Amino acid sequence: MFQDKVLICAECGKEFIWTADEQEFYAEKGFQNEPKRCPECRRARKAQRNGAQNGERVMYDAVCARCGKPCKVPFKPSGDRPVYCSECFAEIQAERH
Repeated sequence: MFQDKVLICAECGKEFIWTADEQEFYAEKGFQNEPKRCPECRRARKAQRNGAQNGERVMYDAVCARCGKPCKVPFKPSGDRPVYCSECFAEIQAERH
């Protein structure tokens, strides 16, 4: 049903292959538009949106709402919801299941 397709990246201008498997995935998710960027430019754009530099994830300082220890989290705490360290978060998840 799907066949590999050659597309041109809107960001860098390089040709890239939009594989049949990727097309099938897009169709399953209900996406109707073809990708405009090659995989490398998509990764770079995503990293930029996430505030990553040199491929590293940006971490933010926080204080665990459960144990009170300082911790780092991969999102900017807004103050309107509790933030947990990884240990407490894992315990809370385990208690829920």
